[in-house]
Amino acid sequence: MYLKDSKIIVIKIGSSLLIDDNKKVRKKWLSEFAKDIKTLKKQNKKVIIVSSGAIAMGCKKLNLNKKNLKLDKSQAVASIGQIELMNLFSETFVKSKVNISQILLTLEDTEQRRRALNAKRTFDNLFQLDFVPIINENDSIATSEIKYGDNDRLASRVAQISGADSLILLSDVDGLYTQNPKIYKNAKLLKVIKNIDKEIEKIATKSISQHGTGGMKTKIDAAKICQLSGCQMAIANGLLIRPIKKIIEENNCTWFLPKISKLDARKKWIISSISPKGKLIIDDGAKQALSNGKSLLAAGIKKVFGKFGKGDHIKVLDKQNYECARGLSSFSSDEILKIMGHHSKEIEKLLGYVAKSEVIHKDDMVEI
Repeated sequence: MYLKDSKIIVIKIGSSLLIDDNKKVRKKWLSEFAKDIKTLKKQNKKVIIVSSGAIAMGCKKLNLNKKNLKLDKSQAVASIGQIELMNLFSETFVKSKVNISQILLTLEDTEQRRRALNAKRTFDNLFQLDFVPIINENDSIATSEIKYGDNDRLASRVAQISGADSLILLSDVDGLYTQNPKIYKNAKLLKVIKNIDKEIEKIATKSISQHGTGGMKTKIDAAKICQLSGCQMAIANGLLIRPIKKIIEENNCTWFLPKISKLDARKKWIISSISPKGKLIIDDGAKQALSNGKSLLAAGIKKVFGKFGKGDHIKVLDKQNYECARGLSSFSSDEILKIMGHHSKEIEKLLGYVAKSEVIHKDDMVEI
């Protein structure tokens, strides 16, 4: 029901789904999960996987107990486990003929605009190449304690950056219950949540497994980010075989509905940016193109003011100096000075390297 209209889907899988309590890799589960991804791709859906498990895989290889690890040791263990984890994905997904790539991210990467913009471009290019990005938190260089649940928040940030329609957090429970279902038999599964109020916060109980990042609180935090990003989010049971198929067929999970549209969220993100770093003056033809929902091209730029880098927030003004748009620049001010007034086909020759054709892409721009 909810996934039918989703074009971009982010799926987060926890350590406890990859490794069982006996420290055995759940190969059968992962193999069936790969079939789920194959099915989604056949429906022309773009999929991003956010996976935990590097530390758990490292602990398995070294026969260590994850709970007793100190930060510096866990970083080294994550480094060892990262190769094991990606080998596991690679061996499994190739059987379903699903191409995968790896991206290492930290929460900081997702919260700095320029890095976030670069990540989005990478996702878009991987989709065009027909690859499924697998995101892992870069635990090897984490500078603060690796907290339980960071990957829930990381997944919601990835959903926000990629412009995803749906985020699915695969957990060890069916969703959010009125009470802890492992203790109270009369606990009821909440199917749809529109507002996260104090009552919802209160019933978000913590549950941490041996390997898992667990904790319903971090999932609620992730849902808040999604709601303000125009993305719907599900908490669903990942322990089942073919978990995505089960969500589509049975919908036995908790859905958090977005509060605003994706477009509004994107505009809010750009407009709320810290003070613009520079200005571009454009001609009447470019202004008309922007009002028709087109991207800003180099040919329509007349002047450049300020010193700014790729990904920085800049203003766009017409010949009368009236602000008509704001956006995130795909080029630095120095690059724009070289290419302004020229056709997009000339950019590579002028700069000496392959670059984008849009100075500000329509998706990174808000009309004023």
